[in-house]
Amino acid sequence: MMKADLLVRGADVVTPGGVVRADVAVKGGRIAGLFAGEMSPSADETIEAQGLVLLPGGVDTHTHLREPGFTHKEDIESGTRTAAAGGYTTVSGMPNVQPVTTTVQRYLDVIEAYKRSSLVDFNHNPSPTNLSEIKGLAEAGALGFKIFMITDKGADYPHMPELGVHHQGQLFEIAEEVAKTGIPLMVHPNNQQLIETLSERALKVGDTSYQTVARLSASYDGIVFDSAISYLCRMQEVLGFHLHVLHVRSPRSMEVLRAAKAKKQAVTVETNPHMLFLCDDWNEIERLGPYALNLWNGPNTTKMLWDSLRDGTIDVIGSDHAPHLREEKEIGWTDMFAAANGTPKIQETLPLFLDKLNQGEISWTRLAEVFSSTPAKTFGLYPRKGAIQVGSDADMVLVDPRQEQVLRNEDMLSKCGWTSWDGRKVVGAVKHTLVRGAFVYRDGKVVGKPGHGQHLKPQRPEGA
Repeated sequence: MMKADLLVRGADVVTPGGVVRADVAVKGGRIAGLFAGEMSPSADETIEAQGLVLLPGGVDTHTHLREPGFTHKEDIESGTRTAAAGGYTTVSGMPNVQPVTTTVQRYLDVIEAYKRSSLVDFNHNPSPTNLSEIKGLAEAGALGFKIFMITDKGADYPHMPELGVHHQGQLFEIAEEVAKTGIPLMVHPNNQQLIETLSERALKVGDTSYQTVARLSASYDGIVFDSAISYLCRMQEVLGFHLHVLHVRSPRSMEVLRAAKAKKQAVTVETNPHMLFLCDDWNEIERLGPYALNLWNGPNTTKMLWDSLRDGTIDVIGSDHAPHLREEKEIGWTDMFAAANGTPKIQETLPLFLDKLNQGEISWTRLAEVFSSTPAKTFGLYPRKGAIQVGSDADMVLVDPRQEQVLRNEDMLSKCGWTSWDGRKVVGAVKHTLVRGAFVYRDGKVVGKPGHGQHLKPQRPEGA
């Protein structure tokens, strides 16, 4: 019998076929086998994991690690340290860095920065606003393309004017070119003209309160958000590209997306932890002000979102980890239009979900799907990533489902040093995180080294 490099003994293992009690053997950075008791091989190192649950490592295709250009907020090393502590083994960044990633050369420059600094495996999602660069970006290994149908009122970051696509014809031409690559087009949906009109009404009377700004995108039954998604789904239907809709939170848009899926359209859906644990609760928005992002989902959304997560309408949880320093948020107490838009989340996401799992809101198999396997499948990384099965990379996170903890500012590893959930008690904690069989987080401490991460190129569809 082979000798393994590592044996994880006695965990409840969340596999594609369900949860099983097994020993997991790792050799050469890959999962070599799942065994029962006396059948297990010997190993250079054994981790006793009785009472723990072994999940596939998180695949987060929606992170803002702020490098290059905004490293006072976060950088690749600090961001991937934080990811490792949160059970994530793969991350992919977004193009709103400086310079913005709209060309092949800029994409390659970002990838080189990740190679130097990342503790976990990685990729990046460039912007396809430059049509002539799209084919080359796909060939260079881009994971997905990211479009912002939004720019900020009163600020030029993080939703930069040079990345905003508000013209439906321009968006149509971009989608036509992206369709040729077979790579998903990730879209932050927004009706920019309408939100500008509503924002101007508030500014005209001098209302810059965080309460008013939070209500804007949910006002008039969410038409700002819903009208954009309706167009995106119709455009996808006629062009056939893979549409990945981000930040989904409203009942009407969920109806549209559910209908598109019923027609077998190539549409996948992402929501974020703040939609499920923060922006669904008006009391939290009142209490936290700018630290609760800058939006409210609207009334009666929480049950709808959890139902949609369980029934498969929502495919993916993206952390949307988006750190800013306190001083960039504090202005929001008086002028939310001028405050930085975004919150850190990658360290807190899995513990928040483990807490809800303990409350019966989600199963282990469904958590593994939205946290790991479905994002890996959606973006061409499966089966190398996203599953505890023979032959896959040994990307694993061991969690203690019964450990109680309090999320605290002082324990956050992000450069920004705060969390919207400071003081929240949760049941469930990350114990160990391994990337290709190597510990990057162990017993509550980051042990991974910068440069351990590898650039993951997606498997492209035939003919693309």
